[in-house]
Amino acid sequence: MNHLKNKVALITGSARGLGSAIAERYAALGADIVINYSRDKQSADQVLTRIHAMGARAISVQADISRVEDIRKLFAETIKAFGKIDIVVANAGVELVEVPVSEFTEEQFDRVFAINTKGSYFTMQLAAKHLQENGRIIYIASSTTSFPVPGMAVYGGSKSTPRYLVDVLSKEIGHKGITVNSIIPFAVDHAGIFSDGDSYPDLRKQLIQSCPMGRLASVEDVANVAEFFASDLASFVNGQHHLVNGGAIN
Repeated sequence: MNHLKNKVALITGSARGLGSAIAERYAALGADIVINYSRDKQSADQVLTRIHAMGARAISVQADISRVEDIRKLFAETIKAFGKIDIVVANAGVELVEVPVSEFTEEQFDRVFAINTKGSYFTMQLAAKHLQENGRIIYIASSTTSFPVPGMAVYGGSKSTPRYLVDVLSKEIGHKGITVNSIIPFAVDHAGIFSDGDSYPDLRKQLIQSCPMGRLASVEDVANVAEFFASDLASFVNGQHHLVNGGAIN
C-alpha cells in the first residue's frame, strides 16, 4: 500500500511514542517524513534509521514547539527539503497528571499551556498557511477533553482549546479541500506518562478498569485513525473529533 506516495508529512513531537508511530506508519505508506524533536536527538535519529530502512525519505528538525520562531523554522526546513507540505500532525505535547486544582503552580500551568495550547495553535496556523490544496491537518487531543479526570485540570484544559481551533479552522480553509480533524486518544500504552510501562500504577489500573476492552490504547490504535484522516478516504471528513478509547467512560 502506497496511498501516501508523493505526500510530505510533518509530525511534531515525533521522536518517541505516538508521534513516532504515526511517522513510521506514514513512511510505510509512501510519504516523505519530517521528524520533529525538542531535545532527544538520539531517539529522533533512531526513528530516522527505521524510516530510511523502509526506503522512505525523511529528515529530522530540532524545534521547541513552545517557541513560535522554532515552529516557523520547522516549516521552513520542511519546505526547503521537500518543496511542499501535504500533511501536518500537531502531536507534540506534555502531560501533567495527579495534580489537583488546589496544587498546580504557575510554572506548571505556563509550561503545559505553552506546549500543548500555544504550540498546537501556531502549528495549525502555519499548516493553514503552507499546506497544499487537499491537504490534511490532524490535531492529537486527549480523552480528558471529553471526560474530565481529577488531577488533570491543567492538562485537559490545555488540550481542549485547540479542539475549538479545529472547528474554526475547518470552516475557514475547507474551500481549499484541506480537512482539519482531531484524534482524541484514551491513555496510550508506551507513550507519554506510560512510556516505560511502570509509572503511575494506580492511574493505569483505574483507566483500564474504566475501559470495556480492559486495556489502554496502543500507539497502533491511534496510528490507524491518523492513517484514515491522512488518506483520500477522509476527503469529506472535516471538523470532526474522533474518540479512540475502546468505549471507556472516563
